Amino acid sequence: MKAYLEKIAPFFKEFIFQTILTFLVFIFYAIDRKNPQIEAYEIAFFLSLATSAFLINYILLPCFFYAKKYFHFVVGLGIVILAAVLMEELVLEKIYFPDTRGHRFSSIFYTSIGILPVVTILVGFKFCWDLIEQQQQLEHLKAIVQESELQYLNSQINPHFLFNNLNNLYAHAIEESPQTPEIILDLSATLRYMLYDCKATSVPLKKEIEHLENFIRISKLQIEDRGHIQFHYPDLAQYYEIAPLILIVFVENAFKHSTASQVAQITINVQLEITASGYLEFTCTNSFDKQSNTKNLSHGIGLANVRKRLQLLYPQSHQLDIQENGQMYQVFLSLQLKSKRPVP
Repeated sequence: MKAYLEKIAPFFKEFIFQTILTFLVFIFYAIDRKNPQIEAYEIAFFLSLATSAFLINYILLPCFFYAKKYFHFVVGLGIVILAAVLMEELVLEKIYFPDTRGHRFSSIFYTSIGILPVVTILVGFKFCWDLIEQQQQLEHLKAIVQESELQYLNSQINPHFLFNNLNNLYAHAIEESPQTPEIILDLSATLRYMLYDCKATSVPLKKEIEHLENFIRISKLQIEDRGHIQFHYPDLAQYYEIAPLILIVFVENAFKHSTASQVAQITINVQLEITASGYLEFTCTNSFDKQSNTKNLSHGIGLANVRKRLQLLYPQSHQLDIQENGQMYQVFLSLQLKSKRPVP
């Protein structure tokens, strides 16, 4: 029953709109200052015009005009207007004005001049209604396509992220490292976050930070005592939301490219700041050796993925800047956070 009501709701809204519009147009058409009373002939003449507008709105427009059969539409429009003229001249005037206007046949052009204003108003509003409906449908379709694309991008992120961490877990298991249970717990928390929390368009920034902390703990075990890792974030994170799995790509790349480089001391610094205007300023800096590192760091699958997601989720409210000078690789991302409630 609910599905049926939702299906007929647009038709019901249009019916109400057209009924009110037709009534208002009739009031302006029929009421005269000199004779404020509504006469029977005015009702009959207006019903003829409303019928013509109905034929144009619900037959000619959908069947010919919207189907881009413009020649057929023009021919049909001419037939409908001609029929309205003949109805007025040969039927209605002979019934209501047999001794005056009904005695002669006025020119088609002259009669059309009197018919077209009312028909144009009724058809024009219907045309505008259809344009609004089409725009809403396009926006809805655009939202569906965007959601599908985001789901596809998220499905690319999860296997990529899982693959890297399973390799890390495998290496520690082979060495029978006592830290293996800790890695499994952190990896379990990470997978739980990706499977259950990341289906939404936005998640609490605090949860995203916890996800980063789990990943950093896992990755620090891989570099052991060869590096210095820093992670700073604000206390106000609980008051904001962010698109999931946006920041992790940059941190993941920082560890991947730092460990791939032949550098004696690995340095990774991750900082999050929240401005007074509610913007998140994320900075991720890592050391690397340009000669020994992988080529085209800024063109990897993960970065291409996150660039696309930023364009979809923050089209006019983000700035991404990636720089490298041969020894340091830095990512700066600024984006507008969604506030959960006013910051006290």
